[in-house]
Amino acid sequence: MSQSLKFVDSENSLFFTTTKKRIDEYFEENNLSRKANSAMVSKTVVYLISFISLYSLILADVLPLYLTLILAVCLGMNMAFIGFNICHDALHGSYSSRPVVNKSLGFLFNVIGASEYVWRITHNKVHHTYTNIVGHDGDLDVAPGMIRVSKREKTKKAYKYQHIYAFLLYSLSSLSWFFRKDYLKFFQKNIGAHRNKHPRKEYFYLFFYKALYYTLFIVIPILVMDITWWQFLIGYLMMNFAEGLALALVFQLAHLVEETEMPEPESNQNITEAWAVHQMKTTANFSVNSNLATFLCGGLNFQVEHHLFPKICHIHYPAISKILQKTASEFDVPYLSNKTFFTALQSHYRFLKKHGKAA
Repeated sequence: MSQSLKFVDSENSLFFTTTKKRIDEYFEENNLSRKANSAMVSKTVVYLISFISLYSLILADVLPLYLTLILAVCLGMNMAFIGFNICHDALHGSYSSRPVVNKSLGFLFNVIGASEYVWRITHNKVHHTYTNIVGHDGDLDVAPGMIRVSKREKTKKAYKYQHIYAFLLYSLSSLSWFFRKDYLKFFQKNIGAHRNKHPRKEYFYLFFYKALYYTLFIVIPILVMDITWWQFLIGYLMMNFAEGLALALVFQLAHLVEETEMPEPESNQNITEAWAVHQMKTTANFSVNSNLATFLCGGLNFQVEHHLFPKICHIHYPAISKILQKTASEFDVPYLSNKTFFTALQSHYRFLKKHGKAA
């Protein structure tokens, strides 16, 4: 679908207005900024220092190969965490009230392999507007033709095994993203309801920043390390398998679980509910009581809060979640949350199995 889709609040819901008012009062009463605080800055420093340290130690080539391989896996995970914790907030403009800070930190997205420009379109504009709407939300294209996530998709016999092989495909997601997805999305005529029309400079930046990533993580290691091409390939693949699995799972557990809805409007039909209520029905949290999950996932385990308030830094999500949950209960709006990462993972597994069986 490429037609414009609108949300028609047929019930005149006051849910979002009330929630927003209460959260505004929380920040005002506590004299807090909605942007990053000292804890967020400290977290940023930790992730950036660990990234530089891991990358430098690998290039130094002073450790046994098996330890270097372990470091490569850690580097892949670290890059995923930088994406979750730093780039994601920066690209939403929620890290700082100063655009230059957001732009500088958002640039790291290009360094770790993904196009920040394409992400702003596919994620900020399309996914956050048309969450889980088949034909509009491009993030539902998990592995087109290989994983079935909605009734609207054609059936294949192989899909009945997708709950098994999907996780292998997830580990390939960063490779697909860095070498295929960004180019594909950039040169598509439309991304959902968004019509692509790029400034000329973005054509240059797309290829320039990709070349920067390929140079940092392919060319330089091959040139400076005393390893064979196949040893490099194993390390590079393992780094990406770790990164890809982390990236895919965190995003999948937020929207493709049993409890979340997947509206399938017919042509020229609108969504007959408020946008905020739609977000509550199509998004789920996980592990909200785990400080470790919040630290690693950059608040993306509080996906519900993020979808309603993407301009608020994720460091504040644990606090505002209590306000959101209370207000949702008052307005009889669902607040979806899996208790742990593993219960969310089990729910996603059953989701895949259900849609695979339907095939």
